[in-house]
Amino acid sequence: MLNHINGSIKESLQSVLPITAIVLLLCITIAPLNTGVLALFLFGCMLLILGMSFFTIGSTMSMEALGKGIGIHLSKSKSIWISVIVCFILGVLITIAEPDLQVLAEQVPTIPTRLLIICVAVGVGLFLSVAMIRAYKSIPLSKLLLFFYSIVILLAFFVPEDFIATAFDSGGVTTGPITVPFIMALGAGMVTMSKNKNSQENSFGLVSLCSIGPILSVLILSICFKPEPETTAAVIPEVATTKDAFVQFVYAFPAYGEEVLLALLPIVGVFLVFQLISKRYHRHQIAKISVGFVYTYIGLLLFLTGANVGFMPAGRLLGAAVAGSRYKYLLIPIGMVIGYFVVAAEPAVHTLKKQVVEVTNGAISQKSIGLALSIGVAFSVGISMLRVLTGISILPFLIVGYAISLIITFFVPSIYTGIAFDSGGVASGPMTTTFILPFAVGACEMLGGNVMTDAFGAVAMIAMTPMITIQILGLRGSIMKQRMLQKAHNEFLQIEDDILYFDV
Repeated sequence: MLNHINGSIKESLQSVLPITAIVLLLCITIAPLNTGVLALFLFGCMLLILGMSFFTIGSTMSMEALGKGIGIHLSKSKSIWISVIVCFILGVLITIAEPDLQVLAEQVPTIPTRLLIICVAVGVGLFLSVAMIRAYKSIPLSKLLLFFYSIVILLAFFVPEDFIATAFDSGGVTTGPITVPFIMALGAGMVTMSKNKNSQENSFGLVSLCSIGPILSVLILSICFKPEPETTAAVIPEVATTKDAFVQFVYAFPAYGEEVLLALLPIVGVFLVFQLISKRYHRHQIAKISVGFVYTYIGLLLFLTGANVGFMPAGRLLGAAVAGSRYKYLLIPIGMVIGYFVVAAEPAVHTLKKQVVEVTNGAISQKSIGLALSIGVAFSVGISMLRVLTGISILPFLIVGYAISLIITFFVPSIYTGIAFDSGGVASGPMTTTFILPFAVGACEMLGGNVMTDAFGAVAMIAMTPMITIQILGLRGSIMKQRMLQKAHNEFLQIEDDILYFDV
């Protein structure tokens, strides 16, 4: 256990320190922050490192074990419809438990928070059921993605422009630190008992399908509900000293402790019901999963408190400071650098990379997936900053981006398609909503832009570009493999010609 803790802390340090260095560099150059806000940020960094460490260990012990167990149990069910109903219920409960969804709901004040959360949760539940049917029937993921994203783009033309970005953002925030470990483990469990030769490839794709449900549900809600665009003003705490900064965290802990507890209770309830029905886990496994839930709770509490209290004010003020300077066009390269490193600090990214290595037996490395994710997010944040500066609509970028990503699916191995579209939801987590989105909002407000159309959509862009970069990684691998096979074939022919020559 001690080795796991040390390894997890080391991984967390490597993830958080680069973004810390970038912020400190900005603070002493073009975007100075007052001492209090900087203290908030540094305290937040420490909490992020500890929180990621606890969460990584805890989710492996609890969320992944529970998800895989339920997946294996469902794969043995003789009735697909029972499995579909169970998946729907699980999807709804897990989504309601996702902390990131609350952040999004509070930013759309003209739609009641509870209505928006229920609408999104139903969307995830329906598409988790679709994912179950897809795994059972071995339906190609690319066909489903092409079909449903065509509907999404078509609906987008009938939605008020101010809410297009919000709808696509919802697809990213609902696949966060609680949802992703559980759903990915559920997928791995469902294919464990399968005899289909493509079963391991089918273990990916659940997160990508579950990301479509919220987009469709919010688009439909925006058409039916007819909300009026409106934004709420963020409150930046007045912090003068390091003591004031520390007090902000002390006051925030009870609120976030309650939020995380309410988020985890449905998962604990699912575990208890599942154990009563299946009797799957032995006493020592129950104890291990219970300890895992405690670690997960501590990790999420520390991580979300650090991100929301420490990172959100710093991100907003840094964005405003850069946009208000004479170097406002530096928003694009600065945003790209931040995006490149910030994705490594997303808790769910580590879950994805670990499962990719396990499923592919190391054929696809964590390093290559991490690099493709970082490049994709860097481009997406750069495009988001360009939109903040120019006010260009997000819809053309979404249409072109999804068109490219869907076209590539016909030319890469299907496992890369599943990983790529899963990575879109994984990359857009709490670090995006608490640092990059506030960075964009702060810059947009300073430039006098429309926050709903110009700043919102950063999450949607981050959820889209990894779909392209990871599939390009797969396309590159396929081309190299073909070249190697061709080279081997040519060498074989040459040897055959030499043999014939000597025979003559």
